Amino acid sequence: MRDARHIWHPCTQMKDHEDFPIIPLVRGEGAKLFDTQGKSYIDAISSWWVNLFGHAHPHIVSAIAKQASSLEHAIFAGFTHEPAVRLAERLATMTGLPRLFFADNGSAAVEIALKLAYHYFHNQGQERPYFVSLTGSYHGETMGALAVGDLGLYKEAYKALLMRTLQSPAPKDRTIEAAIEAAEAMARLLHERGHEVAAVIVEPLVQCAGGMAMHDPEFIRRVRALCDQFGIFLIHDEIAVGFGRTGTMFAFEQAGIKPDLLCLSKGLTGGFLPMSVVMMREEIYVAFYEDYHPQRSFLHSHSYTGNPLACAAANATLDLFEEEEWITRNRQTAQKMAELLTPLVHHRKVREVRSKGMIAAVELHDLSDPRPARTMMRKALLQGVLLRPLGNVLYLMPPYVISDEELVKCVEVMKMVIDEVE
Repeated sequence: MRDARHIWHPCTQMKDHEDFPIIPLVRGEGAKLFDTQGKSYIDAISSWWVNLFGHAHPHIVSAIAKQASSLEHAIFAGFTHEPAVRLAERLATMTGLPRLFFADNGSAAVEIALKLAYHYFHNQGQERPYFVSLTGSYHGETMGALAVGDLGLYKEAYKALLMRTLQSPAPKDRTIEAAIEAAEAMARLLHERGHEVAAVIVEPLVQCAGGMAMHDPEFIRRVRALCDQFGIFLIHDEIAVGFGRTGTMFAFEQAGIKPDLLCLSKGLTGGFLPMSVVMMREEIYVAFYEDYHPQRSFLHSHSYTGNPLACAAANATLDLFEEEEWITRNRQTAQKMAELLTPLVHHRKVREVRSKGMIAAVELHDLSDPRPARTMMRKALLQGVLLRPLGNVLYLMPPYVISDEELVKCVEVMKMVIDEVE
């Protein structure tokens, strides 16, 4: 196969594809992808959680095409353009955070947030070299993002290269009691080490790559209070859970708080082009606003910062949110998804079924197969459904346009692979 002769695919052991070839795709439409043989696959995971309104959505396609005919890219240092300004204005209004820094992907956004938090205190004459993150967390795969994560699968090989961080227990379940217990543990940590900490970073409500672990909003409320108490920044990683995924436009809304720094990506452009942003409080921006001093200025940059095509895609995505009540519609779809999964609660191989907004997860008991995820993914693909389990957790995180019929098929296939896996 031509692909296998040259391409190394992400998060993939390429040897696995000796007996299960990589699938060549030619187009997408709505919630489906189509291969060269005309076979369709329901994209039950939104192609790694990025696609919101379906593949090849005409409004986003049109916006990108129109922008490409006038300005495809320009250096963003010392220059600007209308798509970027309009997007920044809209996101500032939506989040309540007035300043924005553009980047290319989620990991880069996390790096920027970490650097800003540390550099802020450095500019104040304080050395706070530590960050607090949660057990079971995942924030990306660049060095800083890996360091604040807690999934050995991704970071163990690079441990010697990573900065030291502090970790606090994540809530063990979705109860308020678990939220309080985890917040109290963080309080004990901050009482001891808070003077060394620049920021706490959390993925609010759902730790996605960490097996779709979910917690009550009370935890986020208490973490916000702790950050205020100890003068520490709160970073929210809403790269996966933002833009309507959890039942509100942003997950932090359900806790009635605002973070100091907010990382957004994935659904920002509707799944069309790579882009991320870090939204922040005015206080952080002001700390770097002065006559030029190389050690006090924030000199982070990306070649494709503020790319006009990605900004056009993001603005078109926000248009769709404004034109239709997608948050309300998502809640209805989420309820349907949860109802369809209810019978699996009593399945002998299932430990727990849980959901939050447009995210539903089925956690299995420990399996004898050392690589159950690969087995289940292959079986599902043969049935025309794209699932990509996280270990022994199967999940649905579909595009918002998925139909009831497509949801039914996804759950049927999920049940089938659970029945068959050993």
